[in-house]
Amino acid sequence: MKTYERAFWPFLIPALLVYTLLFVAPSLFGIWISFTRWSGPGAEMTWRGLDNYVSLLHNETFLMAFSNTFLMATVGGALIFGFTFLSMVALRTLKGRAFIRSVIFLPMIISLIAIGAAVGFLLNPEGAVNIILEWFGFDPQPWLGPEMVFRCIVGGLVWSSTGFYVALMMSAADAIPAHVYEDAQLIGATKWEQFRHITLPLTWDVFAVSAVLWVVGSLKIFDIVLAFTTAGTAAAPPAAARTIAVQQYYVVKGAGLADLGSAAAIGVMTLVVTAVLIVLTRRITRRDRVELS
Repeated sequence: MKTYERAFWPFLIPALLVYTLLFVAPSLFGIWISFTRWSGPGAEMTWRGLDNYVSLLHNETFLMAFSNTFLMATVGGALIFGFTFLSMVALRTLKGRAFIRSVIFLPMIISLIAIGAAVGFLLNPEGAVNIILEWFGFDPQPWLGPEMVFRCIVGGLVWSSTGFYVALMMSAADAIPAHVYEDAQLIGATKWEQFRHITLPLTWDVFAVSAVLWVVGSLKIFDIVLAFTTAGTAAAPPAAARTIAVQQYYVVKGAGLADLGSAAAIGVMTLVVTAVLIVLTRRITRRDRVELS
């Protein structure tokens, strides 16, 4: 073994031990719990096998939460990156783009709990949005009703998150030399053609990373849902508004005894779905690297 290889292990082993103790071991214990019925320390743990997973697949609330989370990851992601690409086209040559970019990024700084609570108050039956609609002669809308509540949550999430991805993508776009666009303008390329053939290919690597970040983050959405649907009340969010993370929280919290086995099963299923979506996202966004010669 070479000298540098022998020096490598004394630094690596402590980090591996700490990571194993704090992350790997609890994860494996969580997988074990998912096959049991257990309400927490001090309670008896009984083996259930796959019953927790089977029960989840027959639980309408969990299936609704799973569907909502998938829609948030796909539809929400499509809206976010759609607005991001439009922003890249508009902001590249716009005067004052640094200030506009800061304004777009501002919602990302605000807590999602604050955003959820504020939007929830604005859209409640006697909120400001319905009052304004009545001023203009329109009927108040049931924004927080079962058919609209999740769409409003997705809208609030898109508004608060888009600025982060605009900042990421614009940082990559700003690195593209100006003469590339000047050459494109000389041959008559429109802004859309410049974006399609120059900006997007040269920022694709950043987009691929951003897409993975969104997929991972969207499967953990929790606070904005809770704040949006329960602002000013102690009630639990309706099934139509729940995500997997919210459903897992209420399974742990429980009306009576907590069901940590089912909660752990939700966590394992979330892990599997996350891994699958990351692999799919990486495959969809995989392409040859484009570099300027």
